[in-house]
Amino acid sequence: MAKQDELVFLPLGGVGEIGMNLALYGYGPPEHRQWIMVDCGVTFPGPDLPGVDLVLPDIRFLASERKNLKAIIITHAHEDHYGALADLWPGLNVPVFASAFTSGLLEAKRNFEKATIGEVPVTPFKAGDTINVGPFSIEGVAVNHSIPEPMSLMIRTPAGNVIHTGDWKIDHEPSLGPLTDETRFRQLGDEGVLALMCDSTNALRDGVSPSEKDVSESLRKIIEDAEGRVAITTFSSNVGRIRTVAEAAEAAGREVLLLGSSLKRVVDVASDIGLMEGVKPFISEDEYGYIPRDKVVVILTGSQGEARAALAKLSRDEMRNVAFAAGDIVVFSSRAIPGNEKAIQDIKNGLVEQGVHIITDTEALVHVSGHPRRNELQRMYEWTRPKIVVPVHGEATHLTAHKELAEQSGIAIVPRVRNGDILRLAPGPVEVIGEAPHGRIYKDGLLIGDFDEMGIGERRKLSYVGHVAVSVVLDARYDILGDPDLVSIGLPVYDDEGEEMEDTLYDAAISAIESIPRARRKDIDMLQEAVRRAIRAAANHAWGKKPVVTAFVTKV
Repeated sequence: MAKQDELVFLPLGGVGEIGMNLALYGYGPPEHRQWIMVDCGVTFPGPDLPGVDLVLPDIRFLASERKNLKAIIITHAHEDHYGALADLWPGLNVPVFASAFTSGLLEAKRNFEKATIGEVPVTPFKAGDTINVGPFSIEGVAVNHSIPEPMSLMIRTPAGNVIHTGDWKIDHEPSLGPLTDETRFRQLGDEGVLALMCDSTNALRDGVSPSEKDVSESLRKIIEDAEGRVAITTFSSNVGRIRTVAEAAEAAGREVLLLGSSLKRVVDVASDIGLMEGVKPFISEDEYGYIPRDKVVVILTGSQGEARAALAKLSRDEMRNVAFAAGDIVVFSSRAIPGNEKAIQDIKNGLVEQGVHIITDTEALVHVSGHPRRNELQRMYEWTRPKIVVPVHGEATHLTAHKELAEQSGIAIVPRVRNGDILRLAPGPVEVIGEAPHGRIYKDGLLIGDFDEMGIGERRKLSYVGHVAVSVVLDARYDILGDPDLVSIGLPVYDDEGEEMEDTLYDAAISAIESIPRARRKDIDMLQEAVRRAIRAAANHAWGKKPVVTAFVTKV
């Protein structure tokens, strides 16, 4: 190893936030580092980003490093770990390594959204495999999580070995494998682990996560005891839970209906790779109405309150062939992602109005997290015995709790790292040695760009104060010709005195022109600005808010 060669870690997403996970590992001298990328995820927009479809990590740092990026490795097929790949890969065009399930979901998504994303060539990679790119040797290690074929990565470099855990938990009786490979992690610990980059999502929770087997038994009992229909909403990627529900339904003599395009895509991919073997075929929507209420189970999308998902439509009674009745049960076999609480509650209220009984994880064990709690984190430390622990995957509270736990557990070095920090792992002191450009970009329809490029700030402003467009035509003498055209969108109909708002604004536009001497009206730009300001002032006086105003003044 040359003296100036360094091993560095650079997160561009997922460290200081939940979701949008993207990590870079670099090796070599600063001016000639070679890089690998681990994961390429998205996060989802809130109401503060009107119209935005997805939030993606800003990878402009790689613009100058593109020739040095050797590979992208995807740990598993959750959206927050692979959802940005199809949109960002064309600008990188490097080899991608992922499991068969991840590759299948990428292809299914491309077929579903063919107008918006291109094909990403994927090289199969699974737990137990090793790939060699540049100075890196990357081994997949089996872990358990709430999705098929997840893996941790053992990243070997001339400067030391790094374990990137990805998302994981310890579950000795999962509904779908694999088990987290304790034996292999112990062997890697014996080999020597410089740094452990470890999931912090549940670092605030004591103990160990309940087993998926316990959830399976709870769901089975709910289905067996129900007198009417049972509908279970869960994350569409949780194939193990979907399979568990289907098996429980069959044991109770019930048919199963799948609702939701993403759910059907996941089940199709899982079936293609043999994960649904032995599960009875699902019924169609057309059959639903002919089956007795006590003989059907529905598995459906919408656990996060998505307005267009199947559960939301059912809560509004908007589906043609499927509906609920009083006495039916809806089970939320999921957790509420922060920010989605109100949307979920709105759906629950709609269902309760129909007489539907709601069961959540506060009433019964119907969901467990796929992430390690504090005792599980400590077991990972014991297995791998790292010199350094770097908390990742979490907001500030999760990362800080994980840092404190690692230090209490005897880990000597636990650096504080956030998105954009370039952390030197070796050689020399472990410290942040620089900051890379980072942030967020936005997918909006068919386009991707930053906050200003996509017009999000202006759109947000429009959502609060509306828009007024006015067109004034002047004759050859610079007098107003005919009546101005004025259109307002998103403003109140009447002002504070009961007059129509558009009439008030119309009068303001005319007054603005007429108050300017004819000799000065040759300056069209000045007239347009005068009209714009007059309308804003009139709206503010009558309403207390200033709309966005577009004024056109034309001389004929």
